Amino acid sequence: MDIKEKLQEMEERIIKLESSVPKIFPPVKPLGYKDKKRILVTGGAGFVGSHLVDRLMMDGHSVTVVDNFFTGSRKNLEQWTGHQNFEIINHDVINPLFIEVDQIYHLASPASPPHYMLNPIKTLKTNILGTINMLGLAKRVKARFLISSTSELYGDPDIHPQSEDYWGNVNPIGPRACYDEGKRAAEAICYAYVRKENIEVRVARIFNTYGPRMHISDGRVVSNFIIQALENLPITIYGSGKQTRSFQYVSDLVEGLVALMNGDYSLPVNLGNPDEYTIEKFATLIKEFVGSSSPIVFKEGLEDDPEQRKPDITRAKQYLNWSPKVSLQDGLQKTVDYFKKEVQVSKTGLRS
Repeated sequence: MDIKEKLQEMEERIIKLESSVPKIFPPVKPLGYKDKKRILVTGGAGFVGSHLVDRLMMDGHSVTVVDNFFTGSRKNLEQWTGHQNFEIINHDVINPLFIEVDQIYHLASPASPPHYMLNPIKTLKTNILGTINMLGLAKRVKARFLISSTSELYGDPDIHPQSEDYWGNVNPIGPRACYDEGKRAAEAICYAYVRKENIEVRVARIFNTYGPRMHISDGRVVSNFIIQALENLPITIYGSGKQTRSFQYVSDLVEGLVALMNGDYSLPVNLGNPDEYTIEKFATLIKEFVGSSSPIVFKEGLEDDPEQRKPDITRAKQYLNWSPKVSLQDGLQKTVDYFKKEVQVSKTGLRS
């Protein structure tokens, strides 16, 4: 027997042994039949979606994830694989879906610029056709529908901070338009279904969010800066560095999404952290936090990159009793710890 055959035999024995040991799942709240909801999460294998799935599962609901794994990962959901309340379907939302559910969290869409600009036509299809298909499902089964919209529909804003009654300043033909206009169209489609089909719709306009399970190469500010700092590579700022962003930790966002879905307010709601940082200050903060020797370098600005981004969360406070709770210090600690492990895995191929 050669070495390959021996290794294969060992792998088969390990798989058999693992399958014979009962899997230990995270604790799940017991719910009665009347309280337990059947919940669909599109894009549930992604960064935000998987954290939302964790919350819904631990609350005791029956959760079905639909994902085509373009940017999502099965690894984000492995803690629930095999649980009686959990199901995952490999499906693209640009095609219709026929299942029975009580609530739909529609999160399916690439959300970082490198991902959504990689295939702009597919991004538009996902946000337009995908939203139509999921609203069609909501209509058929009378489910409440929540869509993850974005602060990007405000474009490069003329007002600051941005409130929900601001209509935005978006370049409709620029490189980011596939995402910005896709989400604007998706909101319009949602409210057309409200007026025509009496669908219960909730719209979350999500601002910059960070935390564990972010894709290591998604091109967003937080992940870029942390990876560059950990590797002692130049921390790259595109533009002057004076442009501002606001960063919320993912658990705060999940709390806001659940509150919005289960509340009575039906107009768009900003979900974000109003603490504002210049990109240059944020890069310096990350560098100091990691203890990195990385230099900070400036490169030419990106087309249609907004100069300011800060949410007005008055609606969220008033109608959802929601505001972010996690400090930047605590959120960054958890995020940096996660990325340290991911960098190690990328180098060794070994996961603890």
